Amino acid sequence: MALAAEAARGVLGSLLRDFPSPLGPEDPLPWSAQGSAALSRAEAPGELAELARSFLGGRNAPPPLTASLIHAAIDDVLQTDLSVFKKQSVEEEREGDHGKFTLLDGGSLQRCFFNKLRDICCEWQKQLPSLKSPKRFLLISSHAIRNVRRKMEDRHVSLPEFNQLFGLSDDVDRAYFAVFDGHGGVDAANYAATHLHVNVALHKEILKNPTEALKGSFQQTDEMFLFKAERERLRSGTTGVSALIVGNRLHIAWVGDSQVMLVQQGKAVTLMEPHKPEREDERMRIEALGGCVTYMDCWRVNGTLAVSRAIGDLYQKPYISGNADGNSFELTGSEDYLLLACDGFFDAIRPCDVVDLVLDHLKQNKRDGLKAAERLVAAARENGSSDNITVLVVFLRDPPDILADSLGDSKSLSADEGSKDSPFNFFSSEMNNQSDSHTTTKS
Repeated sequence: MALAAEAARGVLGSLLRDFPSPLGPEDPLPWSAQGSAALSRAEAPGELAELARSFLGGRNAPPPLTASLIHAAIDDVLQTDLSVFKKQSVEEEREGDHGKFTLLDGGSLQRCFFNKLRDICCEWQKQLPSLKSPKRFLLISSHAIRNVRRKMEDRHVSLPEFNQLFGLSDDVDRAYFAVFDGHGGVDAANYAATHLHVNVALHKEILKNPTEALKGSFQQTDEMFLFKAERERLRSGTTGVSALIVGNRLHIAWVGDSQVMLVQQGKAVTLMEPHKPEREDERMRIEALGGCVTYMDCWRVNGTLAVSRAIGDLYQKPYISGNADGNSFELTGSEDYLLLACDGFFDAIRPCDVVDLVLDHLKQNKRDGLKAAERLVAAARENGSSDNITVLVVFLRDPPDILADSLGDSKSLSADEGSKDSPFNFFSSEMNNQSDSHTTTKS
């Protein structure tokens, strides 16, 4: 704890030395100004948080400090009168939804946000608040490659500090993960990776019904991006799959053919059915709307897209739906890991083969799972995938224990190896100390 506080104070001091005074109106921003165009009020929290995460991450800020600083600074900004940031050179409001889509000047708003962030660093350097870290330890392995494609259009998000980022102060641990597979450009995937988790956290059902919060946030993110696509003439879209671990429950939602799967006691568990045009219910929905599903090297909607649901794709609505499916599962502590990946992976690797690939990696790498995703990506490429490939593995049990169970080696689980002190011993304490309070807890 003392070391963490010392590291936090070091980051705060370094930032204040580099920025001894607030930014003036003509001072350059401390990050790339690529996001300084007009943005809506609903877009502000996500855009500002993403800029700050990259900025603070580049300064080696500990994740709990980064998340807590961002939450405090955004909270301060949103309590100010945002009307002073109205961008006058564009149409400011959308008919029928005046407040939500008022457009703000991104550059001025970012400058204000950074100054708020700096002010908080000044306060915290004098008296550092208690920085809560997640109770559950999750080893996360992620890897993504462009492969032979001309552009990289995948994006992924890993937020073990979900509570800290959004100021959720109840006693229920939350962690969020997502993979987005863009098509027709990267704009939609970037947008979803920036805004979906913000919409989830702000959703009215986040505490009582997290699955509904995930599903509803896909639709909201789709609507927000479509408005941006209209005003900026963007044609891209993205599939997406998200997972929110809340206490001892797993909540998932998805659009399109990016997928999430679970491995439990060495067995692959299917959690979802991807949205593809050849699915009977999807074909009937599309045809009922006046569209068609045709075969052109694969089944496609109106002869173009090989997925039937996605965020974006302005010119393919309503045939390409932005409505997500979702599901929820209890976690008992017997689950080995969660895997999220795009179709560039799942088109080349069967779920049942994932188990053997991960075990083989653990055997060859001294039971270290940190680079398991790299092994899985390499396997997909070796099996002929030419698409972008993104894999995110969230270990729910200690990788050495997973390997030991597969080998039937009980000795490796002995107390003298410190298994009782394993950071993965979350679920046993969770079951003892908490029943289903995760579904009813209120902040």
